[in-house]
Amino acid sequence: MVGDLRNRLLAGRLWIGGIVALVLLAAVLLGIRPSPVWLVLPFAGAGAVALLQRPVLGLVGVVAAALVVNLQIGTGTEVALNLATILVPALLAVWVLDMIRRGEVRLAPSRTNRPLLLFLVAGLVSLVVSIGTWDPAVPRSGNFTLVQLAQWAIFAFAATAFWLTGNLVHDLTWLRRLAFSFLAVAGGLAILRVAPPTMALVGRFATFALDRAPFWMLLTALAGGQLLFNRRLSRVWQVFLGVSLAAAGMYALYWEQATASNWIGVLAVAGILAWLRWPRLRWPVILLLAVLTVTGGLTSKVYNFAGGGAEWEQSGGSRLALIGRVIQLSMRNPITGLGPAAYRPYGLTGSLQYGGAYYYSIALSSHNNYVDLFSHVGLLGLGLLAWFAVEVARLGLRLRAHFTEGFAAGYVNSMLAAGVGTLVLMMFADWILPFVYNIGFPGFQASVLVWLFLGGLVALEQIMARESAA
Repeated sequence: MVGDLRNRLLAGRLWIGGIVALVLLAAVLLGIRPSPVWLVLPFAGAGAVALLQRPVLGLVGVVAAALVVNLQIGTGTEVALNLATILVPALLAVWVLDMIRRGEVRLAPSRTNRPLLLFLVAGLVSLVVSIGTWDPAVPRSGNFTLVQLAQWAIFAFAATAFWLTGNLVHDLTWLRRLAFSFLAVAGGLAILRVAPPTMALVGRFATFALDRAPFWMLLTALAGGQLLFNRRLSRVWQVFLGVSLAAAGMYALYWEQATASNWIGVLAVAGILAWLRWPRLRWPVILLLAVLTVTGGLTSKVYNFAGGGAEWEQSGGSRLALIGRVIQLSMRNPITGLGPAAYRPYGLTGSLQYGGAYYYSIALSSHNNYVDLFSHVGLLGLGLLAWFAVEVARLGLRLRAHFTEGFAAGYVNSMLAAGVGTLVLMMFADWILPFVYNIGFPGFQASVLVWLFLGGLVALEQIMARESAA
């Protein structure tokens, strides 16, 4: 007994001595090479230990990192990374190790897996074809292959985020915790963002995600879905989500009215939620919108709200010119595309005509996700992504027929609305699969959340399968 007590005391002293030594070593290293990265490392180590015990905690970590950890990490190229981006492959490694430990290495069975896997393969094929068929007249920097790999990594990280939720969440409890963790943080940030006294303050600790259209679209979808379809929602959450939706509407329709992506994404999601919630109003609303469109009342008001002729001259027309130029370049290989991120150096070799002027050596960006993907991965990749979108929609509709009440009903309907909102936002910029030279990894902090929560549909699919089997 005494010997055991003595050994425990000795072990405790060794642990304390080790911790003190690590703290002193960290202080010395931070003094020699001060960097915010060194401050993050201890928390990363503690997080890694927690993740090995329960990997699903990493999903909450991704949400927090994407919204409130404003840390940029240089890579030696024009591409900078952030903690949310790094957490995705780190969590993938933890998940794979956990599967190996359990002796069960596989994806949760879902019809969404095959098109998404093939899309990633198509991206690699496009990259290899791009290198092999590169035009010698187009300058190619020594590290451009790294840039192309970074572009493909955005595709891979988005798919990984989708699979992580679908495979790590095994019950409604954890999916509910993940969703309400996002709603608590995102709703709070949205309220602070539109309140004049705190508007400037929130920018000091929030990430770039708060200024991106996918954030407001996703917040509207999740909050609106719970309010409209979850009758078990407590009064406190009802009030908080209602205020969060009001903040999202104020931000999109008032403070950032000039940025069409914000209010179009929010209104698209709100329209789909209303369509799903009140089916009897569908045809009257369609008839009213058709009349207003034919008479010109709706189109003129929307046109003026978006900025009218001045905004079209400044932004709309120029975007069409950029889109036309990117498509023209990409027609060199419409099947597999120019390769990830390749249209930027190709665009530097020619001119762009707009408004009677010619622009040379322009840093091209189409500001359209569909056009970007056509250039990155060609018709092959676009077709595979369309297949994936169809499978996600089919899955959402099947789940909607099964989960008709409570949190799950709100979640499924919110994700159906978010899916439509995602497809709409892709027309206005590279919001969902960012172009590495434009919205890039900083903007990926917002779009990764969309992929993360869409993956929740696969988690619900597994829950539904187990319920059916039982």
